[in-house]
Amino acid sequence: MDIKQVAVIGAGVMGSGIAAHFANAGVPVLLLDIVPRDAQNRNVIAEGALARMAKTDPAPFMSTAAARLVATGNTEDDLGKLAGCDWIVEAVLEDPKVKQDLYARIEQVLKPEAVISSNTSTIPLAILTEGRSEPFRRAFMVTHFFNPPRYMRLLELVVGPDSDPALVAGIRRFADIALGKGVVDCKDTPGFIANRIGTYWIQAAVNAAIDLGLTVEEADAVAGRPMGVPKTGVFGLIDLVGLDLMPHIAKSLLATLPKDDPYRDIYRVEPVIENLIADGYTGRKGKGGFYRLSKATDGARVKESVDLKTGAWAKSDKPKLDSVEEARRGGLKALVGFDDKAGRFAATVLGQTLSYAAGLVPQIADTVVAVDEAMRLGYNWGFGPFELIDQVGADWLIGWLETQGKPVPALLKSAQGRSFYRVQDGRLQYLTTGGDYAEVKRPDGVLLLADIKRTAKPIAKNGSAALWDIGDGVTCFEFISKMNSLDDQTMALLGEAIRITASKYKAMVIYNEGTNFSVGANLGLALFGINIALWPQIEALIKGGQDAYKALKFAPFPTVAAPAGMALGGGCEILLHSAAIQAHAETYCGLVEVGVGLIPGWGGCKEMLLRANAQPKRPGGPMPPLGQVFQTIGTAQVAKSAFEAKDLLYLRPADGITMNRDRLLADAKAKALALAEGYQPPKPAVEIRLPGPTARTGFALAVGDLARTGKATPYDVVVSDKLAYVLSGGDTDITETLTEDDVLALEHEMFSQLVRLPGTIARVEHMLTTGKPLRN
Repeated sequence: MDIKQVAVIGAGVMGSGIAAHFANAGVPVLLLDIVPRDAQNRNVIAEGALARMAKTDPAPFMSTAAARLVATGNTEDDLGKLAGCDWIVEAVLEDPKVKQDLYARIEQVLKPEAVISSNTSTIPLAILTEGRSEPFRRAFMVTHFFNPPRYMRLLELVVGPDSDPALVAGIRRFADIALGKGVVDCKDTPGFIANRIGTYWIQAAVNAAIDLGLTVEEADAVAGRPMGVPKTGVFGLIDLVGLDLMPHIAKSLLATLPKDDPYRDIYRVEPVIENLIADGYTGRKGKGGFYRLSKATDGARVKESVDLKTGAWAKSDKPKLDSVEEARRGGLKALVGFDDKAGRFAATVLGQTLSYAAGLVPQIADTVVAVDEAMRLGYNWGFGPFELIDQVGADWLIGWLETQGKPVPALLKSAQGRSFYRVQDGRLQYLTTGGDYAEVKRPDGVLLLADIKRTAKPIAKNGSAALWDIGDGVTCFEFISKMNSLDDQTMALLGEAIRITASKYKAMVIYNEGTNFSVGANLGLALFGINIALWPQIEALIKGGQDAYKALKFAPFPTVAAPAGMALGGGCEILLHSAAIQAHAETYCGLVEVGVGLIPGWGGCKEMLLRANAQPKRPGGPMPPLGQVFQTIGTAQVAKSAFEAKDLLYLRPADGITMNRDRLLADAKAKALALAEGYQPPKPAVEIRLPGPTARTGFALAVGDLARTGKATPYDVVVSDKLAYVLSGGDTDITETLTEDDVLALEHEMFSQLVRLPGTIARVEHMLTTGKPLRN
């Protein structure tokens, strides 16, 4: 189906966020809400929501252009406009009567073949459609987005017995490709999948922490990264969502859950939480929750946490737990087997949560795959419940349940002595509810490197990178170092990958499935070299990177970089040297070297100059584009989306953007194959004209003004001076011409000077120690 116009009714946090994300997909959106009593501006609620989103961080919109696609209105004057909409999303109060009254009005204007869906997370579809006509029921479904809609990839899809299969398929495909969602089919049960299991997990963790005497820091340290959960853990997550929201979620679930549901057995009201809410501690949106920031006597901000027994506040300290250290060495099985309070906490939380999930299939979903995907995409778990069971072992979980005198779910019994997932003949399979195994199927257009790795060996590999054959004459160059940082081994294998691809293949994609594409050069390795004055090795690393990226740019075949997440420093420079880019929408790229007292040294300055000079000519001679590059690099601007990356020149107008990360590799491969037909590598730029000292004087004046107002530090001035020297062309003028190699030589010279300075060394050390830039 063709979605050309969308309406979202309900301009609260969720509704407005959903509207913003439709706009991110390039679809015009009508955002409606009620008319407040005695309001002079009848659209005040929707307009206010739009204004708030413009200031929200992280931003709901991927670009300023997307924000312009949202029009506002109200449900009294503008309901007739729904007749022109292809999809209407209802996101109003979680009250069946309020929703049904609204549906009765929508039904009067709904056009044939349009879809109406609810964003409810608690009300069954059967209740929502009571009393509605057959055409309305045919067009109705539940599409449950997760907050914030731009960033959370899960969309739970619930359909009724009358839902039109063609409309359902159209919404599923649009949500997948245009909105970038992982669409998970759910049964029409309370809380669907993610909130049903997630709410139980949170309650089990809160109970166990209090019963076993853990601090909130200890509980979050255990129920966080060791379990593959974001570092917020449990109490940090409740602070993020809002303490005051938790009782409402529990109330709605308890109103609809079966009488024998295990959640009823563990649900309890804790006085410490009631007292926190009563005192205004509603989480991060308020003055704090389980954690808060307070001022010390010297005015410094101090992080504090609440005592779960007494409710008293104390300074928050990072806990040291032997069981967590054991988990780093021996994995999750070692954690649940460790006999301290943290190990017992882990065993209790996982034992209860994983057995609960096992008892819900096929009640809430047909497969364990759907449940695992829902928890990964909706709660950002690194592993779904059944993947976690495989880590601790089904036999361990069965044994734990038996020692607790608890029943063992039938699905869990069927996994005894085996696992929920296995690889058979290179294919990933999952255990079905019937007790046999079935292959995990990917949607059409999804290609994952993880699947390729199960059936193949790398063409070439070292400790930092690997090269894979992904079919149809295309190779894939993958970073595999910690955080995908770049070093001499990366550059060596990149050179080898170019030679191999040139001899046997059509094209190459640069891609990986890490959290981040690349955080840039390996600073730890660089600092080691600096501290023992290994200047020849550092010089060789600069030259090696320049040579590798130059070979990439002028390769006789097309190279397509496919970034997702952070692509910083050298990770951004590899994008700049690729023939084309197919970026995930959530790509955050930038040349951030000034933050550690350096400048881009692997061709980043050169490529940004070439891109700026290729822009349409503007009045003012060469300085306006040059000034744009100086500002972008000198202030370490990072694009907050792939769309914004085009504005900053990190991406070109013709570069592609993929909304669904699971489709990124397939899209990049398709782009590479399309470019391969008759591909001709670019010719080196032989005429680069730069203003020389004239431009440096202008840059120095601008930076000096920033320094005088405190917006630039003394060392910022030093680094900016070196950057200005490169971008202005050194000791040249506008009548002379430079080559690409000339600009690379300038980069090399200035980088080599900076890396020896104490101010740069201090910045690198501070970044490695704290993860934050030093303002020296």
